[in-house]
Amino acid sequence: MSDDQDISVERDQDDPHAAQNTLSRYAMRIEALAELLDEKDIVSAREIEDSMHRMERSTPSNGAAIVARAWTDPAFKTQLMNDPQSVLDEMEIRLEHDPGLTILENTPDLHHVVVCTLCSCYPRRLLGRPPDWYKSLAYRKRVVVEPRNVISEFGYDVPEAVEVRVVDSSADMRYMVLPVRPDGTEDMTQEQLANLVTRDSLIGVNIPDSP
Repeated sequence: MSDDQDISVERDQDDPHAAQNTLSRYAMRIEALAELLDEKDIVSAREIEDSMHRMERSTPSNGAAIVARAWTDPAFKTQLMNDPQSVLDEMEIRLEHDPGLTILENTPDLHHVVVCTLCSCYPRRLLGRPPDWYKSLAYRKRVVVEPRNVISEFGYDVPEAVEVRVVDSSADMRYMVLPVRPDGTEDMTQEQLANLVTRDSLIGVNIPDSP
């Protein structure tokens, strides 16, 4: 599913001009806040710009590398599951606003999918920019009440025998899914395995690509 694909049953009927005006108001507020922070020497305009550029350049590669190593290194996986913050520290990855991080391990009997029902809390440093559908009201509503249907729309039909568990992200806690390792990957390197891990599989709306 592409970032801009509509997963809602009914398309949004909001007035596009009203939406544009709302965006303009938010943009003016953000600009005013940035100027105030700069004037008070709290955060410089250059630091704000650099931070925005870093977020724009973020990709799911960090999350994919962590998953691939966990698949091949049992000791690392134990550390990741018990103390994910120590893994982030070793990789010099700092999540935005310093929230906690929980790793959700998928198994042959359990499949996790992540949502932020209130807004769009999301570990950008691990997964890259959040896709538009993740932030949409349609996804935030539907995945809670019909997760199997939503996951199916992304191309994966969860077997009936597998429990689907929806986990709600928040300002205080971010989540990343540790997918089940695909069959037939026993001889693959960590780099090759990382290339199989997609952003959608780290959210839980799909599974890693097959080799």
